[in-house]
Amino acid sequence: MNTTTDTDTGTGIPATGAAQRIAPVIERFLGGPPPVRIRMWDGSETGPENAPTVHVRSRRALRRLLWQPGELGLAEAYITGDIDVVGDLGDGLRALRGTPGDQEPRLPRPRAADRLRAAGTALRLGAVGPRPPTPEARAGLRGALHSKARDRAAISHHYDLSNAFYSLLLDETMAYSCGYWTGTAPGYGPADAQRDKLELICRKLGLTAGARLLDIGCGWGSLTLHAAARHGVRVTAVTLAAEQAAYVRGQVEARGLEDLVEVHRCDYRDVAGLPGFRGGYDAVSTVEMGEHVGDAQYPAFTALLHSVLRPQGRALVQQMSRGSTAPGGGAFIESYIAPDMHMRPLGETVGLLEGAGLEVRDVESMREHYVLTVRAWHRTLEERWPEFTALVGEETARVWRLYLVGGALAFEERRMSVDQILSVRPDAAGSAGLPATRHGWYADTGRVPLQATAPEREDAP
Repeated sequence: MNTTTDTDTGTGIPATGAAQRIAPVIERFLGGPPPVRIRMWDGSETGPENAPTVHVRSRRALRRLLWQPGELGLAEAYITGDIDVVGDLGDGLRALRGTPGDQEPRLPRPRAADRLRAAGTALRLGAVGPRPPTPEARAGLRGALHSKARDRAAISHHYDLSNAFYSLLLDETMAYSCGYWTGTAPGYGPADAQRDKLELICRKLGLTAGARLLDIGCGWGSLTLHAAARHGVRVTAVTLAAEQAAYVRGQVEARGLEDLVEVHRCDYRDVAGLPGFRGGYDAVSTVEMGEHVGDAQYPAFTALLHSVLRPQGRALVQQMSRGSTAPGGGAFIESYIAPDMHMRPLGETVGLLEGAGLEVRDVESMREHYVLTVRAWHRTLEERWPEFTALVGEETARVWRLYLVGGALAFEERRMSVDQILSVRPDAAGSAGLPATRHGWYADTGRVPLQATAPEREDAP
């Protein structure tokens, strides 16, 4: 506490202090009063009393914002512990955004005079100094955007964090993608939702014993292993991540699936050169991998999906999308989680698939399902917090807390979505060879699809 200028109110909170000095600066930059309660390092507070509280724990937090204004500076201040949110982080992020739906907050552009006043206030508060060190968890990619070397580095940054980390975070299926929450019975949980998703994909692709599936971006092999073990499918699994390839190979051997599954660590652009590659697959799947392809490269990616399929072969793309006016991703996600990721509105992806000669036959939104999936991962993170911090350190654990809480909020608010897009390569006569109805995809599951209100259930499994 600054005892030379602050007057204690008797509550332990100074009546004036750093918060009162910084309040006019915040109002100028936000165009109005702050949407959250702000508690400074000296205990002084400003902002609405009943709002979530953001605790600025040190002067270094202001220094970070001076050097890196906006979302990334705030995120890095949180990651390093210079800023914290008292209580529920999700409530704090909702209040900070203050904009429902897929619209991004629109802040006034600060004038040069405002920036000068902010710098003067920071100087008087002792917050001016050299640029704080960048957290080690931040990605530092080099090379041309979406070159093979850079894509490999981008994938490695996220997915090679370690198999031990993802084994802690995920359920036993090791599926790191949106589940399909069809059950409401007690005991139904994340692993059940993932298995329901895997089975739904197999049914949409019409997979039967002996069918040939190319699984591009196979992750830790959840779909590959499910299709081979349950349906007798012959799978060629492809991933860029070394840790994932090693894990899937181990699971293939442990489950005795060597005659059905081949695992390759390679770029999707090199699949035609794989040993034993014959093309003419009955089906191709890509589950939440297309976001990493890049905008300029996506037409070539959809052309690849078309080229590897036999006539009447099916392609299943499960992919995240952004709202029509929301950017998706954002500075924090692109710097710490998924560098070089690109999302587009759903309709644009459908158009690109059709432009490659594929006929889109079904689109199913799973946006509400991702809220439940990400919340389940976040619960696991909090329940096993000491294990996560021991494994990857406090800063990386805080990166993931911010990522998961913010991600659930993005899906909840419709700034992001995820969809399963089923398409087919028609034969020369124009026949798709698909059944006339969707009944077979959902029959005999004993469950009904998730209701649209499910994301509001904070206690959902």
